[in-house]
Amino acid sequence: MTTNTTNTTNTTNTTDATTTPAPAATAAAAAAAPRLDFAKSARTAFRALIGFDAAAREGLDPTLVELIQIRASHLNHCAYCLHMHTNDARKAGESEDRLHMIPVWREARHFFTAREQAALALTEAVTLVADGGVPDDVYAEAATHFDDTELAHVLALIFTINTWNRIALSTGKQAGTDTR
Repeated sequence: MTTNTTNTTNTTNTTDATTTPAPAATAAAAAAAPRLDFAKSARTAFRALIGFDAAAREGLDPTLVELIQIRASHLNHCAYCLHMHTNDARKAGESEDRLHMIPVWREARHFFTAREQAALALTEAVTLVADGGVPDDVYAEAATHFDDTELAHVLALIFTINTWNRIALSTGKQAGTDTR
């Protein structure tokens, strides 16, 4: 219980802290609640993105798909997608060692194949495109490991995970609440 006394009127104002939430608590509760159910509010756009995502994955190794999605989600600070894709990777048999090394893959190259490293570098360049575009050497390295069709699918996957990250972050999705 808090008591505030005002000298000018000599009255006592008593407020019970259990009935009036503090502004910080109210803001935290609002931040914890999803802002919008994008799937329900933009059904056609959501379905189109699901289709694009499925098409992007065609012909790609599921392990590579998860590595790309995890790295982009790290870069975008998307806890919702990071939680989802690390769990999906584990279910697909990915090792804890590799999952822990994804954010520092350049310092732990021996955990990843040359093909995976090229995909991770391309993922970083495309995800952080505003920081300097996609450097020619990064693109060229990826092109040595993927044929044109595979490279197009890798790029499409990078585009979709970046879109999913932005949807999750913009709509306030909470890590651990995926209900697929």
